[in-house]
Amino acid sequence: MSAPPFHADATHDASATEWLGIAQRLQALAQAGLAYDPHVYDAERYQEILVLSQRMLGHLTGLPIPFFEQAVAAERGYPTPKVDVRAVMFRGSDEILMVREKSDGGRWSLPGGWADIGCTPFEVAVKEVREETGLTVQAERLLALWDMRRHPHPPQAFSIWKAVILCRVLDGELQAETAETTEARWVARGDIAQLDLSTGRITVPQLERLFAHALRPDLPAECD
Repeated sequence: MSAPPFHADATHDASATEWLGIAQRLQALAQAGLAYDPHVYDAERYQEILVLSQRMLGHLTGLPIPFFEQAVAAERGYPTPKVDVRAVMFRGSDEILMVREKSDGGRWSLPGGWADIGCTPFEVAVKEVREETGLTVQAERLLALWDMRRHPHPPQAFSIWKAVILCRVLDGELQAETAETTEARWVARGDIAQLDLSTGRITVPQLERLFAHALRPDLPAECD
């Protein structure tokens, strides 16, 4: 089951981003320590670090602490970044397909969501496009793999990597509404700046970088 990446409404600034990164790292260290059957005294220390990191994350994101407790309880073994898969489709070199996300107040994004266990990245991209737009597409190649910490997204509750996959439309008609979206349409490059973007999912600078790939298909994939 795929879902859009969570983003908090907290103000995005360098200080908040730095502290959020510290809190995420502390939580990951505590999770990793607890995953390898530590000595009882070490386990107590790791558990305390975990509790403190979740208090920090709650303060920085505005989310209730049980949100982080439940997320950690559901994740076993060594903690790794979550993966958000986005599909990008161009019409010519100056139009891109975008959708309005119900879960983010109708803000605009590229079709996509969390990576699903049991599906390849290409399969996730194809499935998300079908579910959110009604179109049948073929995934062709990876355009970007971005660490969301390196881009001007709002503060994230978790470490997230974003995979952006170029897709080609094969068939189907755009649906007026789906279970996850309220609209899907082609957007001209010049109109992007006027859109109310779901910046937890995609930003204007990222879209501009993707349009560069539409103009120059020979560009190599980007990776932070």
